[in-house]
Amino acid sequence: MPPSALAYAQERAAAAGSSFYYAFLFLPPARRAAITAFYAFCREIDDIVDEVHDPHVAQAKLNWWRQQVALAFAPQGRPQHPALQALQPHIPVYGLTPEPLLQVIDGCEMDLHQSRYLDFAALQRYCHLVAGVVGEVSARIFGQSDPDTTAYAHRLGLALQLTNIIRDVGEDALRGRLYLPIDELQRFDVRAHEILKRGVGAGPDFAQRFQALMRFQIERALATYDEAIALLPSADRRSQKPGLMMASIYRALLREIAREPGLVLTQRVALTPLRKFWLAWKVQALGQL
Repeated sequence: MPPSALAYAQERAAAAGSSFYYAFLFLPPARRAAITAFYAFCREIDDIVDEVHDPHVAQAKLNWWRQQVALAFAPQGRPQHPALQALQPHIPVYGLTPEPLLQVIDGCEMDLHQSRYLDFAALQRYCHLVAGVVGEVSARIFGQSDPDTTAYAHRLGLALQLTNIIRDVGEDALRGRLYLPIDELQRFDVRAHEILKRGVGAGPDFAQRFQALMRFQIERALATYDEAIALLPSADRRSQKPGLMMASIYRALLREIAREPGLVLTQRVALTPLRKFWLAWKVQALGQL
């Protein structure tokens, strides 16, 4: 692996300012290098659908990434992208397979063709591809020993993605996307166009209706974290601390959003880097979520 590939992956993870970065800090160097490379891959795929405005160009880029994944897993294969170059040496060490990486690409490809979800079941299928399988690969790299940990990883991935959806409602609206299930909008009498216009020109009592909708989303996401943690086998609780750090950070973010849910329409609610580090350290040192 070229030294520049690892440096690229590390820079990609740090530059994103992501909560994942703080969870990675406490890993042994080899596992940290592996998860950082995998995270860099996921960021690259996600950025294609977020930043490439021509869907045909975005589709071509995703197809290129599928070829790169095949090269990364092929005997004597040499992927061109530094994220996969950084990941490749870790593939045999952690028993990684190409299927989850291809599923991440499939999930992001859905964003090129679909911007609405009729119900929560449909949204869950999307979340499985863009987050559940990410949790599955991450659990392997962290040191999974119990097969039942995979169910925990999938559930945690769902919880994390639901949190992202809640946090990014306003940003997604600017891209014409709405991940909140349509039947739930109807239940709370919120119109899709009211959200897509970020509340501008919305009907009467929009703020109250929107807040009620978002409190429902927040409560379900918080419950999903509880369900995930309950699924984690005791044998893997120590190895899976990075995921538990993410749960701690993201649950704190949800509680911050819950103080004024309407803010997600117009700004990105975030925790300070110091608070993220503190929450991660508490899980690492004290086992406190």
